[in-house]
This record gives sequence, structure tokens and C-alpha cells, in this order.
Amino acid sequence: MLDRRAQILLKTLIERYIAEGQPVGSRTLSRYSGLDLSPATIRNVMSDLEEMGLISSPHTSAGRVPTPLGYRFFVDTLLVVKQLGSGELHQIEDQLHPDNPQRVIHAASQLLSQLSSFAGVVMTPRRRALTFRQIEFLRLSEKRILLIVVTPEGDVQNRILFTGRDYSPAELVSTANFINQNYSGHSFEEIRSRLHEELRELRQDMIALMSAALEASNQAVAEGNQQYVISGERNLLVVHDLSQDMSRLRQLFELFEQKTSLVQILDLSLRGEGVQIFIGGESGVSAPDEVSVVTSPYKVDGEVVGTVGVIGPTRMAYDRVVPIVDITAKLLSSALSQP
Repeated sequence: MLDRRAQILLKTLIERYIAEGQPVGSRTLSRYSGLDLSPATIRNVMSDLEEMGLISSPHTSAGRVPTPLGYRFFVDTLLVVKQLGSGELHQIEDQLHPDNPQRVIHAASQLLSQLSSFAGVVMTPRRRALTFRQIEFLRLSEKRILLIVVTPEGDVQNRILFTGRDYSPAELVSTANFINQNYSGHSFEEIRSRLHEELRELRQDMIALMSAALEASNQAVAEGNQQYVISGERNLLVVHDLSQDMSRLRQLFELFEQKTSLVQILDLSLRGEGVQIFIGGESGVSAPDEVSVVTSPYKVDGEVVGTVGVIGPTRMAYDRVVPIVDITAKLLSSALSQP
């Protein structure tokens, strides 16, 4: 536990370091902390904080910088969040229109990046079951059919089916009509379980075509669903804390390329309430110590389905980024829940 004096000095040190990017010395702390302390007393408190692992001393400077542990204490205990300005709030409200779910997802990602000046990421809504709106068949050649699948959101996915026999155009039309009339909007798993029970009157070769179509449709829709949308990765190339060390940048961009690692962080946010902050490797994935991820879950019709977030340096203005992420999550929830 830190006493009030140590908390104020730690808070001041982190805020100055976030603002200026330079190690913070006792003279700066005396000027900005509002405490009437001698330089010797401040140095003693700094020494205690360093022993606790909350700050460290770069070899080239007499000042101190926060450690990941120091940032964690700061965001958990000392952070005072600012309110977004009316201009920024209106900007988010204006761009998150509920007209097209995929467009809203991309707009949210871009807004997070623009407002934070870092990378914005949005996990796309997790669906309980994959469904389709319409299926069409197009005969390409003997035993080769183009399957066209239209999702409920209007996305179009294509697959080529190799069949055991040649189907006529009329057979393809009647099979597609049967599927669309009876199963549009149902999940592929549900259709598959009903297929052999309800369709005894259909010929086995038609059932085989439908089974192949359902399997290919399920894969097409699943692959068409991006796990997340990310914007502004290039912003991180000019962040001084990251750009000075190529190994850090390489590790960060590997995090983007190895999608499973980033999805793991976003998945953690699904299980929490409100804004969460992951500093360095705390999330359990291989993120650099100099990188933080600020996330918040969003909902559709009251159910948590995804996550929004900002990826940036640990030396970010959390008091500003936290409300950006929080408001974006809430307005995205509202936009996607419109009837």
C-alpha cells in the first residue's frame, strides 16, 4: 500500500512521462505535484517506489520512468478519466449509422484509430450459428457447379462444388428454390440434422447435392466472417517508444499477423464488464511490454457479441483513450441493435 504522498508523486511522474516522454526528475515532481516537499524527501520516495518495482531508472538519466507494474497501479487506482469533448462525441455519433452492420464495424475501427492516434480494432460480432439468406447454383460444366451463398448481412460467398453426376440447370434451380423456401434463415447445423429426416421424398442424389452445398456454404460463410477489423497500424510506426526498437515493432506486428494472439486478448474482454486495460504481457499473449490494449465489450440486443479496442504504447493518455473506447462501444451497441 502507498501512502497519499507516494501516490501523488507516482501519479505525477506517470502523467508527466506520458505527456513528455522523458524520464522525470525530482525537480519536475516538485513543480507539478503540488506537494511542499524537499528534493531529498522526493528522492527518498522515488527510491521506495523503485524498490517496489513501480518505477525504474534508465541508465542514461537521473530521472525515473514507470514500469508495467507502475502503469497497472496507476490505471487501477489513480487514473482520473476525462470526459470526451462535444465535438468528438458528435463525430462518433455521426459516423456510426445503423444502415449496414459491416460498414458500422469498419467505421468504429477507423474512429478509434483517428481519435486515439493509435491502432483501432473491432472484433466482429460472434454469431451463435451461421445462417444464410439465399443459395443459388450455376452449372459451370459437367460435374462442376458454382455455389453462391448470400448471408443475412448481404455478403456474397462463392464455392465450386465437384459432384458425383451431372445436374441439369432445371434440377439446380428446383433444388435451390427448395432450400431457400424451406430453410432460409436457419443455421446450417439445424438444416443438416433435419435433412435426412424430412426429405425422404427427395431422390438420394438430390440429397447428396444439398448436403454438399450445405457443407460448402457453412465453410464459405465461416471464412467470410473476419474475426476483427483493424485500422491505423501505421500510426504505431511513428510512436517514439516503439519505433526506436525494431525488435519491439517486429513483435507488435507479429501480434497483428498471428491473429489468434490478438483474438485471445479481445476474447478476454468479452468476459469482463466495461473498459479493461491490458499492459504488456499481462494478457498472457506475446505482446511487448511497451504496448497496452484498452478494450470494452459491445452488445447486440443486450447480448455481448464483440469487443472494441485501442492498441498503442503503454505511454498513452489513458484518461483520454478510456472514454473513447467506452463511448464507441456503447454507441456501436446502439447502432447494431436498431430494428
